[in-house]
Amino acid sequence: MLKATGSKKNIEQLPFYDCISDIYENEKIQQLKDYTHHICTTRLQHSLNVSYYNYIICNRLGFNAVSAARAGLMHDMFYYDRKVSDIKSHHSEHPVIAAKNAKEIFDTDILENDIIETHMWPVTLKLPRYKESYVIVIVDKYCAVLEFLAPKYNKIKQTLQRKKS
Repeated sequence: MLKATGSKKNIEQLPFYDCISDIYENEKIQQLKDYTHHICTTRLQHSLNVSYYNYIICNRLGFNAVSAARAGLMHDMFYYDRKVSDIKSHHSEHPVIAAKNAKEIFDTDILENDIIETHMWPVTLKLPRYKESYVIVIVDKYCAVLEFLAPKYNKIKQTLQRKKS
């Protein structure tokens, strides 16, 4: 069952998955599972989380949820270990690298490209041009915190359950 962190729903059974399945099933996206991200997760899981929550929020607000979901899945599409990389400013450079990689493989449109390139704003100086781009700025940070805290929450929950037994 494919899930976003913090959700109990099987993503593959939702309309959301129809929007991103071609990207998610691509071998270049699947390679992101080989990279640890935010200490406790993989870059693929993080990207799926961002994609899912982008879709939900943009859909509820009447924004372009499909492009937001697709860009969310591609927003961290870079293939190096940032801890050992010689890239000096990872936070400001990886969005440009991810956008370039996404464009080459999936032929992204202007909206998707802006969402990917500006997802680290205000660290990146390029101002987002679209409302969907602002959504990912917030969702990306939310997912990072959620991914970091989820294992700690689960550990506390298990400890409390053992004490009740």
